[in-house]
Amino acid sequence: MANFAEVVRAVRQVFRTGRTKTYEWRYAQLSAMLKMMDENKDRMTAALKKDLNKNKIESMIMEFNLCRNELILSMNNLKDWMKPEKVKKELMNIMDKCYIKREPYGLVLVLGAWNYPVQLTLLPMIAAIAAGNCVIVKPSEMSEQTAILLEEIVPKYFDNECVKVINGGIPETTGLLQERFDYIFYTGNNVVAKIVMAAAAKNLTPVTLELGGKSPVYVDRNCDLTTVARRLVWGKFLNAGQTCIAPDYVMCQSDVQDPLIEEIRKVLIDFFTDKPEQSESFGRIVNGRHFKRVEKLLTGVKVAVGGVTREEERYISPTIVRDCKLSDAVMQDEIFGPILPFYVVRDDKEAVDFINDREKPLAMYVFSRNQRIIDNFVNNTSSGGMCINDCIMHASMPSMPFGGVGHSGMGAYHGKFSYDTFSHRRSVMQRDLKMESVNALRYPPYTEKKFGIIKWLTKKSVKRTGIMSFFPLVLCGAVLAFFLKAVGVQARWPSLGER
Repeated sequence: MANFAEVVRAVRQVFRTGRTKTYEWRYAQLSAMLKMMDENKDRMTAALKKDLNKNKIESMIMEFNLCRNELILSMNNLKDWMKPEKVKKELMNIMDKCYIKREPYGLVLVLGAWNYPVQLTLLPMIAAIAAGNCVIVKPSEMSEQTAILLEEIVPKYFDNECVKVINGGIPETTGLLQERFDYIFYTGNNVVAKIVMAAAAKNLTPVTLELGGKSPVYVDRNCDLTTVARRLVWGKFLNAGQTCIAPDYVMCQSDVQDPLIEEIRKVLIDFFTDKPEQSESFGRIVNGRHFKRVEKLLTGVKVAVGGVTREEERYISPTIVRDCKLSDAVMQDEIFGPILPFYVVRDDKEAVDFINDREKPLAMYVFSRNQRIIDNFVNNTSSGGMCINDCIMHASMPSMPFGGVGHSGMGAYHGKFSYDTFSHRRSVMQRDLKMESVNALRYPPYTEKKFGIIKWLTKKSVKRTGIMSFFPLVLCGAVLAFFLKAVGVQARWPSLGER
């Protein structure tokens, strides 16, 4: 095992040289990653096939293209994102230079996940580099072939003093967490998240935690159930259900359950044929331990569709479970596998109460044509994200933040939100050393007259548009000169020749 203390020390020293803060370095590293992806596309999809039996097209859409699009977005907008952000100023500060400067945190640790091992490792890595940080990446050892590939190819394309990949399992993760980082980004489950957060707390290191939870679905009776079934089946059985925002369970009224299950049965045949174990479009459970965990959830439940398991292949068929009870294991923890339980409720109000009685999920899905019902879920529940009349698709929008709340995580990323996540927003005010008499209002001796002037000035806001931008400056000078004279302070204005 590597000497992590020495690795961290060396990378931190490089960061302190300022190398990673330049636009040129950031853009060069992003360009290198784009080249890495294009030149290793086939190797990445082959590794994903070995790890999770992912179809090449699914890998391209859900892993490769998402990363590539994020790269291009970051490269195209990097100069603008790096510019100082102007802020509104009050009358008292009209002559000051005030702005927000986004700065890199320093040394970032990215702990990737196994279910989308390319996407969930490279997306935060892209953002950390774009923001000017040094990065140590720890891929998940559970997607072994992908982790080995990243360990091999990343050093060939990146600045090796600033970007490093450390492979391994629990000992390596534990060793890394004992070191001090400036930011930690973790994707995974909330059990490990608590360990990550506890380690970060020792050094008050900020974290982003991308977790999961039981993402609920509510299906109203006034829907086109054929369309609902197609969108549900795609969202649930993508990557064999091993998706953090996969629909975890369906709530509906009793008269909706059977018709919807029948439509799902038809769609499953349409998508995966009547022999899904032979379908090139259906994945596998990542390893034997997770296979046994998911298989155990089928004990004692009413299987309506599927329920076939083959341990030697790590295969669990697309499975629908009907009439679930709260005591069923499948309704307790996040499933993270190809099982979709149905839970019958009286109406949308009971469904909202059911959701609110549990931990906040990463995603929530509502299928309805009734705006009152939609608004009930939007306004009276909480989740990391929400998608109405579809599944998963909200996570594909780079203009919207992706992240959890409560037990489903903290912090968000994607698009510009990723850049902001890995940047410290530093407030900067630059004042002139001249015209010191203008500041006399805040200096002792304190008087009621001075206080009254300060209150009046701080209530005024300045709106500057076009040629009128000069008016507040003139007004400010006149007002300050008048009031300073009124309180007995002699204002000395600089002559035209002063610098």
